[in-house]
Amino acid sequence: MILIKLGGSIITNKEKSLSARKSTIDKIAKSLRKLDEPFVIVHGGGSFGHYWSVRYDMHTRPARYSQHGIAVVKNSMVSLNKIVLDSFLKNRLNPYCLPPTDFMENGRPIIKKVKEIEKIAKSNLVPITFGDALWYGKKKSYILSGDKIMTILAKTLRPRLSIFVLNVDGVFSKLTTKNLIYEMKNQRPQFSKISMDVTGGMKRKLEEATKISRLGLDVFFVNGNKPQRIVDAIKRKKFEGTLFRGI
Repeated sequence: MILIKLGGSIITNKEKSLSARKSTIDKIAKSLRKLDEPFVIVHGGGSFGHYWSVRYDMHTRPARYSQHGIAVVKNSMVSLNKIVLDSFLKNRLNPYCLPPTDFMENGRPIIKKVKEIEKIAKSNLVPITFGDALWYGKKKSYILSGDKIMTILAKTLRPRLSIFVLNVDGVFSKLTTKNLIYEMKNQRPQFSKISMDVTGGMKRKLEEATKISRLGLDVFFVNGNKPQRIVDAIKRKKFEGTLFRGI
């Protein structure tokens, strides 16, 4: 099976709060119709969840954050998820909404529930989950990023390929020259700082992708503005982006 993360930067306009890139989501969904094996979708928060997380000073560390803030962040993610679900449904992909509370408890995955996700994917449904504000216990809550969910799912589901869909071609060695790293080994790429992203941005994606590759699983960073590249990587094993080989 395939694990696909739709980054907030590709499905929303990060520079404009609460703004989804609906046409881009539609194009990606249309391309994914070409796949002939089960896949699971994880999506980020972009200008929805991240926008409100910053406003209410919420982070990935469990703490006693504003209860109103928790409600606002969660509501915004449900709104964004509905946009993604509607796009997939319109493109006849049988989306199955799967909030992270379905398989997470007290900051830890419920392994039995995670295993059920594979069964759902193999039944001709497309499980779609997302980064969210979650209850932790003891009056604490936290932000669970979509990137972190990718690692959580990969550990149990062991996908053939994990794909991070971005708004750029992949990982760059230098931002000024846009030198693309085609295969990550021991390079030290540069990162831009995005004030809105409380979950770590590209640096967090790189960390999670590295963790997944160390499980012996291949990971691929690809530009979602060119969705055929996603299909090519899955069907033809043709990688136009940055590849992390499983070690």
